[in-house]
Amino acid sequence: MIYFVTGNKGKFQEAKDILGDVEQKNLGYTEIQAESLEEVTVFGMKEVVVKQDGAVMIEDAGLFIEALNGFPGVYSAYVFDTIGNEGILKLMRDVDNRRAVFRSVLGYVEQGVELQLFKGELWGEITTRPRGTGGFGYDPIFEVEGKTIAEMSLEEKNQISHRAASIHALERWLSARK
Repeated sequence: MIYFVTGNKGKFQEAKDILGDVEQKNLGYTEIQAESLEEVTVFGMKEVVVKQDGAVMIEDAGLFIEALNGFPGVYSAYVFDTIGNEGILKLMRDVDNRRAVFRSVLGYVEQGVELQLFKGELWGEITTRPRGTGGFGYDPIFEVEGKTIAEMSLEEKNQISHRAASIHALERWLSARK
């Protein structure tokens, strides 16, 4: 059993769909303002391991838009809560370069094993308007090969997403240790 410390039901469902034996724990932890997702994850994990015994994972992700110099990046959750997809689309209104990347950093620790970090990314483009009803967060404005993440099923998303890549990397690492 792995405890996934997150308050985000969407993230948890994605992890459960891939790993199976995962339980959501909404313990809360400090998400520091930092330069990188790795720093945020490492800091958060130090807090989480004190609160939860056993195998524990946390995940931090961000949307990095080329034309906006990587914004919103490590501040993606705050920016989404503040200006949402409409705010991002407004910032991108007259921008030709719409390339962006979703990045994920997953931290994992268990008794007797030092903290491990697993990373994933997914390149795509920012749309000109939201499309689709699935997923969460920036999914309706992030397009990969003509389809937004919000237009994909969970199964499709879990084949290509940044989070799925980091979770699959953890899965391979766990399998290699058996």
